[in-house]
Amino acid sequence: MPKKAKSESNTAAPAITLSDLRPAEGATKEKLRVGRGRATGAGKTCNRGHNGEGQRSGRSAKRGFEGGQMPGYRKLPKIDGFELVNPRRWLELNVRDLEEILLPEEDELTFALLKARGLMKVWMDGVRILGNGDCKRKLTVHASYATPGALSKIEAAGGKVVIDTCDKTKAG
Repeated sequence: MPKKAKSESNTAAPAITLSDLRPAEGATKEKLRVGRGRATGAGKTCNRGHNGEGQRSGRSAKRGFEGGQMPGYRKLPKIDGFELVNPRRWLELNVRDLEEILLPEEDELTFALLKARGLMKVWMDGVRILGNGDCKRKLTVHASYATPGALSKIEAAGGKVVIDTCDKTKAG
């Protein structure tokens, strides 16, 4: 009698159930049983060393503890060239720069004006006014910060400094 050919519907893979799940090969290890004799490699001192803080019972090291040495995470900010994660980037203008930026008929410096003139970029966080130079006319300056020297020079000329945050949606 000739053999019948297997139909394709009979060769479907069996369904996988939760009872079939196993960890990947090499993903799990047996717990090291310490104090079971010299031959195990973890006898006598049980891999804790001889005397000292770590050898005693009940001692648990905190994360990052380096035996009393200054831990690496506390050293980092002191290393030269350490970069801040979120640095503030300011447009710094001196008092003498205000005369160059503003036209003779203008008497108010705003974030929108700086944006329109192409001085303030999108990634900048605000404007800081520094005290180099002199102010010769009455100005109203909107800035995120002004040094005491810059503040006194602008006020001596009859102007004023308005301290406010740079709202990037309003500035352009």
